[in-house]
Amino acid sequence: MPEGHSVHRIARQFARNFVGRSVVASSPQGRFVEGAAALSGREATGVRAVGKQMFLEFDEELWLRVHLGMYGAWDFAGEILVDPTIASANGRMGQTNQRGTVLDPPILDASGENSLTSIGAPRRTRVHVRMSEQTTGLPDEELAGWPPPVVGQVRLRLLTDVTCADLRGPTACELQTPDEVIATVAKMGPDPLVGDVAEGEERFTAVVRRKPTSIALLLMDQTVVSGIGNVYRAELLFRARLNPHTPGRDVPEEVVRAIWRDWVRLLAVGVETGQMMTMDDLDDDAYRKAMAHRDDRHWVYHRTGLPCRVCGTAIVMEELGGRKLYWCPSCQA
Repeated sequence: MPEGHSVHRIARQFARNFVGRSVVASSPQGRFVEGAAALSGREATGVRAVGKQMFLEFDEELWLRVHLGMYGAWDFAGEILVDPTIASANGRMGQTNQRGTVLDPPILDASGENSLTSIGAPRRTRVHVRMSEQTTGLPDEELAGWPPPVVGQVRLRLLTDVTCADLRGPTACELQTPDEVIATVAKMGPDPLVGDVAEGEERFTAVVRRKPTSIALLLMDQTVVSGIGNVYRAELLFRARLNPHTPGRDVPEEVVRAIWRDWVRLLAVGVETGQMMTMDDLDDDAYRKAMAHRDDRHWVYHRTGLPCRVCGTAIVMEELGGRKLYWCPSCQA
């Protein structure tokens, strides 16, 4: 499931490639025909991400709400402009480590993606993406084949003269009025990248501290806090050395606040790198290894039976709320 950092990265790509442009919308799958017809010909005027949901604004106060859910993904094709706010500080299109040093050559993950320039959501279908800050148009051979063929079950295709975005498998894809958007966001927990961070901390702390529900379930509840999924949940709890079964109301206030502040930091790292990097203070070699391989960038997630990186105790996996929970029964006792 795409977590909060992915959706924020996707929103930034829409801001760079679609906002300010008119779109042609269609529903090749046939499940969003009326909605696509209402969007087609309109100009995209704004975009925002809140937690795991994205809201794309069009003229005449019409909004598209997309929740990717467990299996949803956006595929981008054509001319994709990289958002400079997630590029390296000196303007180079290379990756940076935790101290800001440019890593050259870039780190590629198992699917051959450069993490810094990845769109963020999982993509298992073909993507014809060209990242560039300077490109002015598509080469003749690409224009001749434009738009790209539809592959798979595409719920919604948004097309400009040079860029295409295909949506597959979302949990939600619907049109909303401004009031409906406000109502949807009001039901969601705070997101560190939306609104005042200090106010978000107070909201998060107040809710957690009055709930008898386990902290592990609370962190996955999008009405409590937005954007945290299974990976970040496991890693945040380990970094806090907190037993995942502890009722929220029994977690000391200072620990609840520390979890929020850690989420603020990890979300920013995720948006910058495109990966859920949760290990700190790695040297360049270890960082390169971690960025290239998921199993080397987490403390406990997906490490069932392997020794804890801190104490050596075997990492435990259990089912909780229909999801897999990973934790160290010693460090988080």
